[in-house]
This record gives sequence, C-alpha cells and structure tokens, in this order.
Amino acid sequence: METHGISTGSFVGFEDSASRSSDVMMGEEPITEEDSYRARLYGLLSRVLAEPMSDDTLDILRNLSLGDGGSSVADGLLAIGREAVRTTRNSAGEEFTALFHGMGSGGEVQPYLSFYLTGFVYEKPLAALRHDLLEMGIARTKVSSEPEDHMAFICEVMNRLILGECSHSRSLGGQKIFFRKHLAPWGLNFFKDLECASSAKIYKSIGILGKMFFEIELEAFEMVYS
Repeated sequence: METHGISTGSFVGFEDSASRSSDVMMGEEPITEEDSYRARLYGLLSRVLAEPMSDDTLDILRNLSLGDGGSSVADGLLAIGREAVRTTRNSAGEEFTALFHGMGSGGEVQPYLSFYLTGFVYEKPLAALRHDLLEMGIARTKVSSEPEDHMAFICEVMNRLILGECSHSRSLGGQKIFFRKHLAPWGLNFFKDLECASSAKIYKSIGILGKMFFEIELEAFEMVYS
C-alpha cells in the first residue's frame, strides 16, 4: 500500500511504563504494510490536531501532493497536500485557533470524547479512558495540557497500539476493544463537524480524510473477533 510519504512522530505525548526494548516484540510477527499505513494515518491525524501546524508539519503535508490517488484515503491525502501548498504557517495557526479555541469563548469544534458523549468536558468518558490507559501502562506527559480524551491523544494511542509500542500487544482484537470504547462512539461525528466548520480550510480536507479513514476502520473492525 502506498504510504504517500507520511512521516509522523509523537506530538501529544504520553509515557509507556513498559520497556520499549526488543523484548516487547518477541513472539510477534513483523508489522504488515497495511498496519504500518494505518499507524501513519493515526499519527498524521494526531500531529495536525495536537497543536497549530509548524513549518515542518506543513512541509510533510505538502509532500502528500506528490503521491498517487486511486482510493478514497489516497485521494484525501492528495487533497490535503494540495491545500497545504496554498497554506502559510500563520494562516494555519489562525485556523486552528478559530476551530478549537475561539476568542476566549471556545472554538467551533470541541475535540473531546467527553464533550461529544455528554455535552461537557472532564466527564465520565474521560475517567473511563484514564482507567483503561492506566491498565495499559500509559500516562500523559507534560508536553500538552489537554486532557487524555482529546482526539489527538487518542489517535496517538492507536498509532502506538498498532506499532506494538505500548505494554499491550498490537493484536487487532485489542485495537478493536480500544477503538470501539473510545473512538467509535464519536470519532466519525467529530470529523464530519470538522469538515463542515465554517473556519475550516486545510482542516476541511483533514476532516474529510478522518471521516473516510474512520468509516474504513469501523467496517474493518466489524470483521475482527475481540
């Protein structure tokens, strides 16, 4: 599967209490090309949602315009790349602020699991997520002041689960359980809202990509036994 030059890293920040030595990977098959692609998509979404786009992030997105289309996700990546070519760092930062922070009164879109399920932040869905993260040996670092139910953080956790970089195995069953509990109830609606937000320009393309990717993930996990 074409990777479209996606290069991502940790941009929200969490600590895994388990060792990341080669011992963690013992007994597991090498990661497939498809799962590597999925991990990169989650990492990309995490990066662009965690903070205003840096010059490095915009360069990564611009390189997506050099890829090939042919599938809904590939076409979505191309659209982001083309929009990034027309986007400056300042305009991307202003867009991020308008979408997620507003002018002191909140932005157009609230990127929090708790908000989508209850209408408020710091509610029971966040507590349930924190409980599961604790069992997985994951704790938030001081890189971000955002709560753990921010979409960027949860996408980063999925990235690490797929890559086998958490204390849990990267089994599809484990991924499905985490996805169904903490992303399936709200993720698709979040990306639809991002796509339709009046302030969204480059983030409109990101919303479209996230929506298409989550539709694929939802369908694929239906065929996976937990």
